[in-house]
Amino acid sequence: MKVMFSAGEASGDTHAASVAKALKNAYPEVSMFGMGGSRMAEAGVQIMYDIKQLGYIGIVEVIKHLPSFFKLRTFLKEVMLREKPDVLVCVDYPGFNMKLAKVAHDLGIPVIYYIAPTIWAWHRSRGKDIASTVTKVASIFPFEAKAYREFGVDVEFVGHPLLDIVKPTMSLEEGLAYFKMPPHTKRVLLMPGSRKQEVISLLERMLAGAELVMAKHPNLVFYLPRAHTIDKEELEVITKKYKVPVTITDDYTYDLMQCCDVCLAASGTATLETALMELPTILLYRLSPITYALGRVLVNLTHVGLPNIVAGREVIPELLQGAVTPANIAKELTSLLEDSKRREAMVADLRSVREALGGTGAVERVAELIATVARANQVAEDMNGKL
Repeated sequence: MKVMFSAGEASGDTHAASVAKALKNAYPEVSMFGMGGSRMAEAGVQIMYDIKQLGYIGIVEVIKHLPSFFKLRTFLKEVMLREKPDVLVCVDYPGFNMKLAKVAHDLGIPVIYYIAPTIWAWHRSRGKDIASTVTKVASIFPFEAKAYREFGVDVEFVGHPLLDIVKPTMSLEEGLAYFKMPPHTKRVLLMPGSRKQEVISLLERMLAGAELVMAKHPNLVFYLPRAHTIDKEELEVITKKYKVPVTITDDYTYDLMQCCDVCLAASGTATLETALMELPTILLYRLSPITYALGRVLVNLTHVGLPNIVAGREVIPELLQGAVTPANIAKELTSLLEDSKRREAMVADLRSVREALGGTGAVERVAELIATVARANQVAEDMNGKL
């Protein structure tokens, strides 16, 4: 069984790696290759193109780099023609993966889309494209599965993979000792994103806000888990500009979340991870003005953060675009550090978000779905060969 993966950013690399591990455990003979990162490589996927070379967000930013995307798509088509995978598994990264899915479909390769395009939020027209090119959608939200069925897509609700992934490996006491956290401090987690553009846009504002808060709370310490797509030296260049005690970490991020009191996070998967860890979080979202203006026209959502979307109301505060200022960050951070009732209410709300996402086992269900589609394709190929 030959499985090709296509993941284009750090979160997709993580999700694809989890599925790859489950596939390898259930089907030791499986051959896996494609586009991804270090975590997929560790899971046994042969990396044909390393996503560390990617890092663009926003409509304007992507347009500037279209030629490189065209070359990449051509390269991956050549991989398909040479390796002849039994199935292509697209993981998130819709702007690129939807086009790659069409390439695979035209070559007669079945496609599974995992972490599918958010047609429930915007680009509903993508539902028709998915229906015509994707063999099966593995949906992570129940309301998402319903939206896809309206377009006649073959979709299966598998549950959210973070329920399997997001959990500490140590006790709180062990975590405090592992990270050498000083006693009698308040600990703030900084998660500025996994792409260089996000980090550049958000981290300096986070640190400038932190400086303001430290004037009143000198016992604060800050922890910055490094996304594996960002070099440590790049983070150090930024953090050294500010009088803020920042420790850059490389592992045990969920244990780190368990040890922290508050988190400043870029909008995205990280906010759902902190929700599942019941860590009070302030969401930051900032794009180029043109990209943001286009998004406001196209997106059919009242909230940006995944915890708020799942809950149907604001569970965590959202600082968007021009509101992402050091003063506003400092105000929200100070409130969550000082207002115990607000913290307790937020933790209770985050617990309800976890309950709304259902049970565990999503990764294994996706792996079995991939194997089923791949085997069906193998049978079809054998039958065609005999005709």
